[in-house]
Amino acid sequence: MLHTRISVLAVLLPLFACSGQNAGSLVPLTPSTGAMVGRSGLKPQNVMALPGNVMALPGNEQLVCARPTLRGQAQCPAILNLSYGHLAEAPALAAEIPGYHPADIQAAYALASATGGYGAVVAVVAKGDDPNAARDLAVYRRVFGLPPCTVENGCFRKVNEYGSNGDFPDGDYAWSTEIALDLDMASAACPNCHILLVEANTASIADLGTAVDTAARLGATAISNSYYTPEYDGEQVDARYYDHPGIAITVSAGDGGYGATFPASAASVTAVGGTTLARDAGTSRGWAETVWSFTASGCSAYISKPSWQSDTGCAMRTMVDLAVVGDPDTGVAAFNTYAPPGERGWAVYGGTSVGAPIVAAIYALARGEDASANGASRAYANPGAFNPVLSGSDGTCAVTYLCTAGSGYNGPAGLGTPKGTNGF
Repeated sequence: MLHTRISVLAVLLPLFACSGQNAGSLVPLTPSTGAMVGRSGLKPQNVMALPGNVMALPGNEQLVCARPTLRGQAQCPAILNLSYGHLAEAPALAAEIPGYHPADIQAAYALASATGGYGAVVAVVAKGDDPNAARDLAVYRRVFGLPPCTVENGCFRKVNEYGSNGDFPDGDYAWSTEIALDLDMASAACPNCHILLVEANTASIADLGTAVDTAARLGATAISNSYYTPEYDGEQVDARYYDHPGIAITVSAGDGGYGATFPASAASVTAVGGTTLARDAGTSRGWAETVWSFTASGCSAYISKPSWQSDTGCAMRTMVDLAVVGDPDTGVAAFNTYAPPGERGWAVYGGTSVGAPIVAAIYALARGEDASANGASRAYANPGAFNPVLSGSDGTCAVTYLCTAGSGYNGPAGLGTPKGTNGF
């Protein structure tokens, strides 16, 4: 369970309701469908339908970014747990910070004894600039006793989507939270890895994909992508951005419940779903996981099934491949100060945002990929390297295993959750 709440967190964190072109304002969900309302400037012919069973989040949870509705336009799937409020500054003791810490992530996924990662580079791709990224990352790592990862020591680097160290995109309050969360989770899973932040100009797949290409060109070992959009005809062409053999590319499944999304549906990536993670002293592992009900999964309408995937209920690419914690009610601690006054500091987050950087960092920690490997092929060749997720569902579907957990491969959790680095 999460760490005990402290009195300073009694005041709930307000919504990230920011005005202005670069604010990344939240948009309310309609109670019946979870569809986005109130946005202006959208071309009606480009509006995409969300999966039919998308539901509004519980009252204690808030989307950091609005749900995607535009063809080829992605949004981050980070979710704020409002129950814990915010903590503006680091307390005297790290134990006073709510949410799972690096030690918890390492324990849950058997990474605590893994000491590799030296020289490996985890790239984080996101939209917009977080001008406080380096400073906030330094705070997170210092508070939790992780080695420094700074520009000065060569561990941290930030570039724009073309690889330049200047001319960054406009700042974006919402996506800065995604950036902070991703950098913190990459640090938690692989404390010795170097980190490369690549900031795209817009949330279009074209710009985000260009940033992925840049990360690959700059030597990334693994590339994390915490964003998603509903599938669309034409994603088959856009999938080229995510095809870099020998480089592990991870993608968040999305937080709309059952239904395939892109780029998680690309055959060359590892699609990461979300679980509810809780301590369980009654098991040898010490942890238990079930499917988080808002994680996405499904059968692609456009992408062919990769050779290493053999489930029979979907003739096309099935997502997801594996999962880690995603439920905001069993969420992780992250630190972000690029937000309006009164909303800065520590908070608890969930969403499949959490999974992409953790799994990318595990790939980098393992250095398992080789020049010929692509997608999740190594994971499917080593199914015993994952903890099975046997219960939970993310919606309704015609083929039960595509939306409901059970023995063997299942859509919401894939092969299961990492059990060390052997599957990477």
